[in-house]
Amino acid sequence: MAAAPPIVVITGASSGIGRATALRLARDGATLVVSARRGDRLQTLAAEIEAAGGHALPVVADVTREEDMQGLVRQALDRFGRIDVMMCNAGFGVAGPIDEVRPEQMRALIDVNYMGTYYATRAALPVFRRQRRGHLIIVSSIVGKRGVPFMGAYSATKFAQVGLAECLRAETAGSDIHVSVLYPVSTDTDFFEVMSAATGVPVERAFGPRQKVEVVAEAVARAIAHPIPEIYPHRNSRLLVVLNAVAPGLCDRVVKRFGRKPLHG
Repeated sequence: MAAAPPIVVITGASSGIGRATALRLARDGATLVVSARRGDRLQTLAAEIEAAGGHALPVVADVTREEDMQGLVRQALDRFGRIDVMMCNAGFGVAGPIDEVRPEQMRALIDVNYMGTYYATRAALPVFRRQRRGHLIIVSSIVGKRGVPFMGAYSATKFAQVGLAECLRAETAGSDIHVSVLYPVSTDTDFFEVMSAATGVPVERAFGPRQKVEVVAEAVARAIAHPIPEIYPHRNSRLLVVLNAVAPGLCDRVVKRFGRKPLHG
């Protein structure tokens, strides 16, 4: 007998990878609990999910508020009785040399990218333990494996997510609770525009590989069906991880061209 379509909670679902993943999973009949701060976008997404064949529960919530993440999980349980997947997707970037990134910018990155992941994970894990099954998917970045110039502040939060995930993966090893980390490269979303706004000046577009957001969403769908520890939508990006492990000095020179430098004046 075929498995029932999953019940998937996605933070930061109103745009980018979160939105694309919700729509991709909807085609398989999944139930999506989609969360973000922008209620109007969530309502539009919910209608698109239903039209694509899925079921939607939009929940306006802020990942930087622990009570919002607890409430998000509680609403999902009240409506559907279980959660199969928690996808921690909310995040944004700031570019610049680390001595030019202002403390308030760094704090905002930590609050959204890391603390938001922590709060969502902390809300979902007790449910997974009670169910004795579940799947946590953390959306990091390839710069969570290898930093690139002018992305030190953002990269630090992405590395922090990876550390959290690796510890959880070891803690849950041998159980039916899975932990996966997604490592996208530059993706065709509004991330670049949001980063320029958060940085306060336009930012250079990165040189290097790019991928369509639908490719990332498809990789997530495959990982939900067949859980794996690490998800690389752009397969060749694994080579960067290997190069950094065996020849970090050489990797420094390779990634020098990949930075996103702020354009001052």
